Amino acid sequence: MIDAVVFDYGGVLTTPVRGSITAWQAADGIDPASFTRCLKIWLSRDAPAGTPIHQLEMGTLPVAEFEARLAQELSTVDGRPIDPVGLLSRLFAGMRPDPAMFALAEELRSLGLKVALLSNSWGNSYPRDLIDPLFDPVVISGEVGLRKPWAPIYELTLDRLGLPPQRVLFVDDASPNVEGARAVGMPALLHTDPATTRNELARLVPGLRTTDGGDTPSGSDPS
Repeated sequence: MIDAVVFDYGGVLTTPVRGSITAWQAADGIDPASFTRCLKIWLSRDAPAGTPIHQLEMGTLPVAEFEARLAQELSTVDGRPIDPVGLLSRLFAGMRPDPAMFALAEELRSLGLKVALLSNSWGNSYPRDLIDPLFDPVVISGEVGLRKPWAPIYELTLDRLGLPPQRVLFVDDASPNVEGARAVGMPALLHTDPATTRNELARLVPGLRTTDGGDTPSGSDPS
């Protein structure tokens, strides 16, 4: 039913981003409400184009400048100052590659499917030694000057795959990005955990094992 699967990175091929954020907030004494408020202003569906997060993801705002601006927007529970240097490194420090998802990508490739990566970067360092041998293409927002959920970055990924949108499944843990993929004609899955994603994919990919080691008959429609 599909010829390729495009995976998001953070929160899909890694452990949940939320856990890393929670650990960072506790370690730095960040008031969670201040971070939530900032995300709503800079990243919500209603946010105007060109917010600091948009610029960071597109590679037009240097990481150090973004960290300084983010630190100004945040507050701590005890009133202590926030050190902007290395702020994003601390925010993502608890995020790790998820072996179950990399194993899934490897199995899909062994079954003849193309596997690709499409990620919005917050100045992250990607484990290229793990990613580059497995995923092709690798599309990073800050490297191409585009971002999800805007249509051009999906279209660029499809062009590099050389496949029509209806033959390429997109997997992301953020609803707006899933909706963005569907808007250009790609079937898409909202990732919640490795087992659920594997079992949903097993409905679409003949020969892919489910979490219990069996095969699931095809026929599910993720669109």
